[in-house]
Parts: sequence; structure tokens; C-alpha cells
Amino acid sequence: MDDVFIDAFFYGNDDEANKRFRQRLLEEQAPQEEEEEREIAIVEVDFFVPENNAFGNSFRNYQDSLRRIAVEELYRTNHAFQTYEFAMAKKEEYGRLEKGVMSIWECCELLNEYVDESDPDLDEPQIEHLLQTAEAIRRDYPDQDWLHLTALIHDLGKVLLHPAFGGEPKWCVVGDTFPLGCAFSEAIVHHKLFVANPDGRNPEYNTKLGIYIENCGLENVAMSWGHDEYLYLVAKGNNTTLPPAALFIIRFHSFYALHQGGAYTYLMNNEDKEMLKWLHVFKKYDLHSKSKERINEDEVKPYNLSLIEKVRSTFIEL
Repeated sequence: MDDVFIDAFFYGNDDEANKRFRQRLLEEQAPQEEEEEREIAIVEVDFFVPENNAFGNSFRNYQDSLRRIAVEELYRTNHAFQTYEFAMAKKEEYGRLEKGVMSIWECCELLNEYVDESDPDLDEPQIEHLLQTAEAIRRDYPDQDWLHLTALIHDLGKVLLHPAFGGEPKWCVVGDTFPLGCAFSEAIVHHKLFVANPDGRNPEYNTKLGIYIENCGLENVAMSWGHDEYLYLVAKGNNTTLPPAALFIIRFHSFYALHQGGAYTYLMNNEDKEMLKWLHVFKKYDLHSKSKERINEDEVKPYNLSLIEKVRSTFIEL
């Protein structure tokens, strides 16, 4: 269905910018004296970061969380079975986008049935998290419509949990993501559980660079399979013209070992470093907007639908 798109808005003709972006991914990366100016300027906004999550613990506290046991068991399975071969097979299977066609808002509503068991900070349905993130960003970045939409859709890949989209087990849908084909960093949550992963004993994969070369660019790195990678494939497969920063956020927002732990920077190229600035902006809202205070869906739905209606089609192939 060639007429099905997720589309960006208010950018005019951004084809040349996207061509430059993709060309630079293929070029050999070398330090540059000057960086290109971007049409979307990053403006830092003071964001109130609460000290504790909804359960009274610090955010991403995997030791004292009331959900500690469930979270640890999820990562035990995840870290044992997320291999390079597994992720490549899932990418091949779901990259065909043969699961169905659904509107963006229907995808959001579908997530009302699911709670992310890997998250020690929130036990509300996932649609609440989408709305909380989108509204918090909308408040502080009122003119960045693309960022509002990115926040609204960033977790839609969790539809993988639904039987209509494969009914995948939670260990390969939610949780932090990480590179495959190279050594597992200690910055990855519950990294000791990788002892059961066969890739850790494969000499091709268990070195610092593994199958990669330094500064190869994250575009060329295989990531563990989950909702981030799936939505990234959906966006690309539907010929999105969302800006590169949006795609970077979608694909790497669960890559905490990078954007919080500072690991794997040796795989990044100059374009990744530029995009990481926006991911750091997004991370504050993705993590710290989680609360028990629910968003009034009826009040915000018209605005969110107006964002969706600005794209060429409100339906996407999944």
C-alpha cells in the first residue's frame, strides 16, 4: 500500500536534508571543525525533575522497587535470549509489515490494555505514559509539533504484545535495549544476567567492537529486538519524513546504556552525536513525567488527533 504514510509536518521540502543525513551515514566519519546548522534548533528548557517516582523511590531504582522481582525475572529472560541471530530473525519477520493496517490513534488506544512490567516507575496502562510524555513536552516546547507527535507515538511498538501483532512475550518487547554483535556493557541494567547469553561466549561478538568498526554509526548497529526497533521499522517502512531526530528518539529511547550510562559512544558518528542532544531532551520527559496523576484523555484527544490529521494518512502498515 504505497499510499500509506506517517508524514512530518511544517517542514516544507526536507528531502535534501534527509539525503545529506543518509549520505553522511555512509561516509567515513572524521572529526569536523564546524557542524552544519540545523533547521530545528535545540532550546534547553528548565524541567522540574521530581526526586521520587510514584512509588516513593528514586527513578529507575531496580533494587528497592516494589516490582523488583518481576522486573529482574523479565531481564533474566531478556538477557539470556536476546542474541544477534534472534534479533535479526525478528527484524526480518516484522520488517515485512504484514500484521495489518491500523490508525495511529487506534494503536494508542490498544495500549490501554497493557502495563510495562519492566518499568519500576509506573504501573499505569501504557496509553497514560504516552499522554503524560506528550503533554509534558507540549507544555515546554509548544512550537515543536514534531516532538509532540514523537512523544505520542514513541512506544506504539508495544502493540507487539497484542495477539493481532504476534502476541510476543514481554521480554522481547519492553525493557532497555542494547547493541548486539559486540560485548555487553556493564552499563546495561542487570548486566550480570548476560552470563546465560551465548553471544557472550562467541569470539566474533564478545569484544569491544565485535563485528563493527569504530565510529561506524548507530544506523549500522544491530539493536536488541523490542518495541523501539519495531516502531523504527514501521516508520521507515511507511516512508516517514519525520526529521532524523524523531527517528533517533524512536529507535534509541530505551538505549539507557548510551544516553544515561555513556556507554558505546565509540560506535557513534558525528550525526549520532547531533541527534543525541534531542534524545537527552526527550529522556527527561519520557522518564520523569510518569506519575499517578492521569491525563484527561477526552481533553487532549482533539489536539492529538489534529497532529495525526496533519499527516498524509492517519493509517499505517504494521
